[in-house]
Parts: sequence; C-alpha cells; structure tokens
Amino acid sequence: MGVEKVAVVVAGEVSPFELGVACEVFGTDRSASGMPGWDFAVCSPGGEPVRSWSGFEVGALSPLERAADADLLVVPTCAPRTSPPPDALLDVLRTAHERGAWVAGFCAGVFALGYAGLLDDRDCTVHWVYEREFTERFPTAKIDATALYAEDRGVFTSAGTVAAVDLCLHLVRKVRGLAAATALARRMVASPHRPGGQAQFVEAPVPEAKASDDAVLAEVLEWIERRLDQPITVAELARRTGLGQRSFLRRFAAATGTTPHRWLTERRLDRAQGLLENGALSVEEIAVACGYASAAALRHQFTRLRGTSPSAYRRAFRTPSTAPPSA
Repeated sequence: MGVEKVAVVVAGEVSPFELGVACEVFGTDRSASGMPGWDFAVCSPGGEPVRSWSGFEVGALSPLERAADADLLVVPTCAPRTSPPPDALLDVLRTAHERGAWVAGFCAGVFALGYAGLLDDRDCTVHWVYEREFTERFPTAKIDATALYAEDRGVFTSAGTVAAVDLCLHLVRKVRGLAAATALARRMVASPHRPGGQAQFVEAPVPEAKASDDAVLAEVLEWIERRLDQPITVAELARRTGLGQRSFLRRFAAATGTTPHRWLTERRLDRAQGLLENGALSVEEIAVACGYASAAALRHQFTRLRGTSPSAYRRAFRTPSTAPPSA
C-alpha cells in the first residue's frame, strides 16, 4: 500500500512523548538529507487545542476532516482511556479503516481502536500494565501483551511508550523499505529493527552472571552476523559462550527478548531485504547468501514474516540504479 498522507488524531490529554514520536518520524522535514517526507497533520475534533500530560497546551491543530483521506492514521495515548474518545474521532477511524487506510495505536491509544471496533478478532498488543483491563473491555480482541507491536489486516498496535518508535520504523520499512528505515533509525539514534514478537520485558528471573557474560554474548551475535549464510545451531552457539544450552537460552532471552532461532531468522531476512533493494542477485542467489537451503524456503519465511514475496518487495523497493533479474 502507498502511504503519502499521515494524520495523527488526538483528543483529551495526549502523551507528549508518543505525539512527539509520530511527529519525529512522519512530520519532520528531512528532504535536505535525501529522505522524502509525508503530507502530515495533527488533528483534533474541531481543530481545538489539546493538553499534554505534562500540562502544556498543543495548539495549531487541524480539524479531523484533514484526516478524512489520510493513508495512515495514528492514535497516541490520550486520557482518559476508561471511556471512549469523542464520536467524531471514532467515526474517522472506522471510516478510514473501511476505505482501506492503515490505522495505528500507540500504547493506551490502542484502547481507541478497541472502542472503534477495529480490534474484534484481530491480533494486537498493548502495554502489559493494561492487559487485564484491555481484555475485560475488548474480549474479542486477540491480545498478546508480551509483543512490542502487532499487525493484522491494516491495523497496527504497539506496547509501552518507547515501542511506538519500533512500530513507526516498522511502518517506514513496509512503505519505504529497509534502507529508508535504517537511515531514519540512524538519524534518530534508534535501534533499526526490533521484531514485533520481541518481548516487552523478561518476566522470568535470570541467574547472576559475570560482568564478562554480556560481552561474550555480544561477541557471539557478531559471530552470527558474519555467518548468516551458514548453518548455525544452538548447541554451537552455547559452546562458543562456554554455557550449557539451557543457560545460554536464558542468557540470550534476557539480552535480546527473543530466541536464537527468531533472532537469526530476522537477521537473515534483514540481509535478504538489503540484497533485494540494492543488488542484482537472483532470489536463488540471495537464498544461499542468507543461509536458506532453497529459494522456496526463503520465499516462505519472507512472505510469512514480511507480508509480501521477495519479488514483490524487490519491485517496490529496489534502488533505481539496479536492474536485477526477474525473480
């Protein structure tokens, strides 16, 4: 889907950080750095000012009508979450979704999507603090309160405040490609990619470890990065750290919030995206370079986790100067 027009919709008291995240990603002019921008607006009922949680007023807003033809609508946390936002805002969200626009909620802004009926029978996430309350209010939503962000049929949700950055970069990746998202993350001094399935926090306690353990794990991650084209097993990784497999898995989860298999899969797909965007290799050659036994295996994982086929991704995001073979 092409996303050119982005609207943030707010009412009540807004989280200044989450509003700032949307403005930083979609509303900042970076054309001087070669990054094309978006047609961007922050909208409220009647264009009226809103207050932030920090007490200052946010003014010079656009009316909700400005969001009527937006390709992406973003809802940051707005208090109170315990009651629905104004009908006019809910109507804008419903209408946008019906016409095929993307709708995203940050943290407790996800409640607004629930009040609009957009999360019925949909995968979603929310800040883990709100899981019980959210489940009681929206029992038909398929909530996973351990995920950083989730996506289901054009509806996007993120967990606690900083996860809004991860979701925004995920959206940029889907619209503009991996290179654009990585460049933006670099400008923002942010992690270029944390998978949506990565845990919000680690519930299980992990054993105390020597100060050198994190350095050892970082060394192993670098070792993996240099060998993405090769078979890699948990047993081999554990041996390199000097830990037993179970201890290694606990340490890995504590450091990354995910499993070695998922982390490795994401890194291989990131490499595949980069090669599809910037290289002239065939999908078969890219599969080999990324450690897959066949192009079919790469296509399966890429389509499952990136939502499109490698060839479709290449057509959408390849660098104009490259002329790769058909795949």
